Amino acid sequence: MLADSKTQSSQRPSKTDVPLSRIEATSTRDNTPLPFPRRKRSLTWKRCMDVCVSIAALLVAAPVLLVASALVKLASRGPVFYSQTRLGLHGRPFTIYKIRTMIHDCERLTGARWASARDPRITAVGRFLRRSHIDELPQLWNVLRGQMSLVGPRPERPEFVPQLEKVIPRYRERLQVLPGVTGLAQVQLPPDTDLASVRRKLAYDLYYVKRVGWWLDLRILFATAGHVLGLPYSAARTLFRMPHGQAVELAYQQPELDLGKGSLMNGTHAPTNGTH
Repeated sequence: MLADSKTQSSQRPSKTDVPLSRIEATSTRDNTPLPFPRRKRSLTWKRCMDVCVSIAALLVAAPVLLVASALVKLASRGPVFYSQTRLGLHGRPFTIYKIRTMIHDCERLTGARWASARDPRITAVGRFLRRSHIDELPQLWNVLRGQMSLVGPRPERPEFVPQLEKVIPRYRERLQVLPGVTGLAQVQLPPDTDLASVRRKLAYDLYYVKRVGWWLDLRILFATAGHVLGLPYSAARTLFRMPHGQAVELAYQQPELDLGKGSLMNGTHAPTNGTH
């Protein structure tokens, strides 16, 4: 359950200290859906995995959620859970759920903002919940509702997407699949610190979009569990045969090289210059 640099109101680390409340939210109703790279029928396995794993995880994590909820309630005023609009498949907005880790109503005066590494709005309990990623557990409900998948690009807020689309080429292509609770970028790269790090994560997101498969998803889930337990990124990359950064960057800069290799249609992973 990794968040690529979470914020109570945005779940992104600070790339700028300037409030983004004036950025016009993306109007997704008028957007033409992006072409999905694979037939819906071929992803039945993914939905089955999402449902089965989410139900099991919620049952196991129920006591943890109860304890975390009590701590949040005791530590600060306001609700235990909060909801927020994110962009999902083809840019359709949906409501995401998390455990609150910041002071209540923290954007009332500032508007939508990215968080900083030591954001004063984060509560003491919230810092622990973020480090352990317990605050992400309610998103399993989004997975059960079909709004998210266990694995996929992390969903972004509609307030931020227009700016990111302007400065990062191909940013919107990540909306071709359901957003995920964790993703290839989250088990390979540290939290974002600037737009350059967002662009690096986009390369991993698009690499995943073109190679969706049960074996890749399974490795990402194991790598996620390892990361939560403190496994370094480099160790996870080796242990779970994650794609190397050079191959990911090459695929991003030259997307035509990925076409016609079979990996897009049948879920296999054709060997390409040190991909694994």
